[in-house]
Amino acid sequence: MDKILNLKKIILDTLDLNKALDIVTIDLENKSSMADYMIIASGTSSRHIQALSEIISEKFKANGISCKVEGKDSSDWKLVDGFDVIVHIFNPQKRKFYELEKIWSEPIPREKVLI
Repeated sequence: MDKILNLKKIILDTLDLNKALDIVTIDLENKSSMADYMIIASGTSSRHIQALSEIISEKFKANGISCKVEGKDSSDWKLVDGFDVIVHIFNPQKRKFYELEKIWSEPIPREKVLI
């Protein structure tokens, strides 16, 4: 788990250093088995979003994580999937439209089983 926390810090620091906006981390531990953390950030332009996704991808690779990048043809959204840490980079309008922070930050209700 320390490796994942260290990786999360590296990604957050990299986004901050490269002027990503509104960086948010969501702990997915009790919400999903797809990853431990989701990081969401905004870029200022399509070039900035592309550059951020490439830099984050390189950081994953430098830490021994083979990652996938989704949205390669999109100018307003990229997803860098580092398995334990997933990074979404949006333009601000798309981010507001999808509201991932709201979706993943709310508690997931437990289903009741009727017998």
